[in-house]
Amino acid sequence: MSHPSVVLGIDFGGTKIAAAVCDLAGNKLADAVVDSQAALGARACFEHGVKTAKGLLAGIADNADDGSAVDLAAVGVATFGIPYEDRVELAPAIDGWDSWPLGRELRSAFPGTHIRMATDVKAAALAEARWGSLIGADPAIYLNLGTGLAAAIVSREQVLLGSHGAAGEIGYYLRQRSDVGLPTGSRVLLEDMVSGQGLRLRASTAQQQMTAAEVFAASTGPDDVELEALVEDFVNELAFHVVNLAILVNPARIAVGGGMTRSWDRIGPTLTQALRAAVPYPPELVLAHFPHEAPLLGAVALAVDAASNNIATIALSNGHYRANRTNNASTRPSGNLPAGTPQATSHSG
Repeated sequence: MSHPSVVLGIDFGGTKIAAAVCDLAGNKLADAVVDSQAALGARACFEHGVKTAKGLLAGIADNADDGSAVDLAAVGVATFGIPYEDRVELAPAIDGWDSWPLGRELRSAFPGTHIRMATDVKAAALAEARWGSLIGADPAIYLNLGTGLAAAIVSREQVLLGSHGAAGEIGYYLRQRSDVGLPTGSRVLLEDMVSGQGLRLRASTAQQQMTAAEVFAASTGPDDVELEALVEDFVNELAFHVVNLAILVNPARIAVGGGMTRSWDRIGPTLTQALRAAVPYPPELVLAHFPHEAPLLGAVALAVDAASNNIATIALSNGHYRANRTNNASTRPSGNLPAGTPQATSHSG
């Protein structure tokens, strides 16, 4: 006798790896978050993630009354960068990840199991379109403010990939007119300035290293004029590009997720004011329903789709991911989402 079928979601991030085992409806049975071991390189990161995921599966089997094996129906994986069978493009965060044969290694680690992969921000947008704050919004934008900076566009319940899978990679935006004609290695990328990593590097000195959250917290003090100016510049540059993105897409709603939303009280009001002032038809601005877990939940959604043969996942032939048309707020996975998942959407606009 075997367990009912389960799916596995893994989110490979630049600083952490998250994994969850869920039933075929996406309800969580077990989950874990571990350090990515980025300093050790691609192989160590991948093996640590797989070991963590297999540990979750083993734990479920050990807890079974009859000791039966777990039937793993599918694995969904989200990653920074654009995943392929033999590489991951635009993935500088971990040494060697760009040449890591992610698809092949996943098939080797989970033989005979359906595998689906997606860029983390697009996976996050899929989760928000299916279960979260982008339900019913057409078109919509998911904006990720984390270690890096990226966006995803949702239209007609689909997450746009682009011709090379790079739609929404706004971290590569030009910042000024003098950037025109310069290759990426010869100019400062938007992500280098407007991201958690960028803010950390801008604020830190040889004597004091600061996280992005610490920069935001310290900038509110009466004696931190330089940090206050840095945060103001950071938020204003972000608003400049979000406004232009909103003018291009004309979204009904923008949902913002990622670790930097912990400083939403400093970011949200400026974005809201900028959108209302400059966009002909200002969109609703909301916090993501899953501000910190959306990539993992998107990986789970990919696995659920693969397991159920409901083709709502990667379709490179037409350049889209597809969100399940039948899902709405009432069909979110009930109660057993990964630990820490918020149960309500915060609105700021």
